[in-house]
Amino acid sequence: MKQYAVDQLRNVVLLGHSGSGKTSLAEAMLFDTGAVNRMGCIEDGTTVADFDEQEHSRGHSIHTAVVPVEWNSSKLNVLDAPGFIDFLGDVRGALSVGDGAVIVVDASSGVEVGTELGWGYCEETYLPRLVFINKIDRENVRFKRVLDQLEASFDGAFVPIQVPIGQGGNFEGVVDLVSMQAYTGDGEGSDDIPEGVMDQIATYRQRMMEAAAENDDELLLKYLDGEELTSGEMRRGFQAGVASGSIVPVLVGSATHDRGVRRLMDAMIEYLPSPSDAAPYRATNPATGEDEMLEPDPSGPLATFVFKTVADPYVGKLTFYRVFSGTMASDTQVYNPRSGEMERLGQLYVMRGKEQITADRITAGDIGGVAKLDETMTADTLCDRDHPLVVPAPEYPTPLYSVALQPKTQVDTAKLSPTLSRLADEDPTLRWNQEASTKQLILSGMGETHINVALRRMEDKFGVGVNREIPKVPYRETITRSGAAEYRHKKQTGGAGQFGEVHLRVEPQDRGEGFEYDSEVFGGAISQSFIPSIEKGVKQVLEQGAIAGYPVVDLKAIVYDGKEHPVDSKDIAFQIAGREAFKLAMREAGPILLEPIMDVRVIIPDDVMGDILGDMSTRRGRVQGTTQDGRKAAIEAQVPLSEMQRYSPDLRSMTQGRGIYFMEFSHYEQVPQHVTQEIIERARREEEEE
Repeated sequence: MKQYAVDQLRNVVLLGHSGSGKTSLAEAMLFDTGAVNRMGCIEDGTTVADFDEQEHSRGHSIHTAVVPVEWNSSKLNVLDAPGFIDFLGDVRGALSVGDGAVIVVDASSGVEVGTELGWGYCEETYLPRLVFINKIDRENVRFKRVLDQLEASFDGAFVPIQVPIGQGGNFEGVVDLVSMQAYTGDGEGSDDIPEGVMDQIATYRQRMMEAAAENDDELLLKYLDGEELTSGEMRRGFQAGVASGSIVPVLVGSATHDRGVRRLMDAMIEYLPSPSDAAPYRATNPATGEDEMLEPDPSGPLATFVFKTVADPYVGKLTFYRVFSGTMASDTQVYNPRSGEMERLGQLYVMRGKEQITADRITAGDIGGVAKLDETMTADTLCDRDHPLVVPAPEYPTPLYSVALQPKTQVDTAKLSPTLSRLADEDPTLRWNQEASTKQLILSGMGETHINVALRRMEDKFGVGVNREIPKVPYRETITRSGAAEYRHKKQTGGAGQFGEVHLRVEPQDRGEGFEYDSEVFGGAISQSFIPSIEKGVKQVLEQGAIAGYPVVDLKAIVYDGKEHPVDSKDIAFQIAGREAFKLAMREAGPILLEPIMDVRVIIPDDVMGDILGDMSTRRGRVQGTTQDGRKAAIEAQVPLSEMQRYSPDLRSMTQGRGIYFMEFSHYEQVPQHVTQEIIERARREEEEE
């Protein structure tokens, strides 16, 4: 693949609901540009973009695929992003390196959850966008109905620049309203405009001319004077409108039947910005702490952002990146500011699905790949050591769904942690930790499907098998008032005995203050050498819990008296006495359980708000506020983690898949008494079973 100048590049993200036809659209682009000699099929698992075995078995994308195509002296780096919400991390990564987007809408389904998410991502990142209404050849679809849905759902000026020639089973092609030419079949050549669409053309062309004029003062004056804008003037007005976000051009077609795809590629080149149009890009110099604005100059300082990594035990790690400034060259070295290490680059590639097309260099504005980088992970920046730069990473969402993992065999135990680390390095929305309070290894992701894909990958690619279960809630134990107790440990054996007596008081501390230990022993009742021994015993209970087996927090333990024996007192005796005195004192101090409370934001259609609010109440949730924006409603609430662990499938069921939520930890607070008793009884049963 040849090198392209910066203004000949377009980095475009395909967004939309799962099943809207993004992958089929990328496949049609490959076919129309001659990159493949026959179109692949999702059902047959033969598409370039969906090449992973799990994508074949599931029938939808789970990874962002890079699909570069060459068209009209330009290169389109098409990033086919997953439409399923569980793979939001991949979408965020794609958006971080895209300069424009195409939102793909299924004409038969209209605006769906994935459409709304795609639109929201573009709004967050101020990304210029086009809309492609796909599958217009499906039965009973109507172009105007989908257009009306878009206008009702989003604050955008949706301006058709094409109209379909026929709809449903009669769809034959499109009329380009700018050039006033018809394109039937695969659109390789233009045809005469059919009489049957002239009324539509008159309506939408007038609307298009108004939108173009509103974005250019000179064009506006001409339009108000009653003059008709030329094709070139309309393009100029549209370019300005798309760049500012005031215009969203709407195109139409059928990806699987290769209708309207060539005209879409024309529009991507015509209306979406090149890297030079989108620049400058912000980066931070970690040596000075100052921000620098980068132009996509091949001779500028190197700043390469890693938006995706794929770990493979056979071919090693594959790193996907975009060069924002400078030039990446094969067989050179680059610097990673996060790790502080130099990385040696081997052969560089232009990635096309899983195909690796060798390249000597990847210049500013372009996207490439490289294999076997040791230190580099997703969201890292690669640069020159003498001019360090860090490109801001996207904000990845907090994981929502967790499972506790148990290795199936001893061999799996040894391989589990390194494998989880490799998976988390390539996907920032996948996290794992060893939860000390429950003694469980926890893997967290964006949803059940996300976790299932990760575990299947662990088994297929890395040979690690695990069993899973719902994680235990990491409760905490504390006290509500002061309490005191004493305990004498006395053990007599054939030889030396053990003796230690401890009088201990516990006092509550403010939430978050942790544990403190003190001694008020005076006059030698207990030797100073045994005071640390008592603390050791107390700390054993801090880890193991006194009432339900959970860590103890936010209290102060004070030793105020005791006794010792001149011969039998020793370290172990006072450890045991301190431990047991602490347990007894806690029981006298109004012990309670604390539970993690989560900040939850639920976004739903407004017609189901009542149902969701009612469900929140049954989950012991406290609603903090509600807002409405068009047909959408948002609920802010604080809900115990124990009530949210399997919320994802419940929300999907209550909203027919139209609801989404985000969640992050807020604080700990007291568990209600009736729930506390259930937890304590469950802990006792589990202890007896062990």
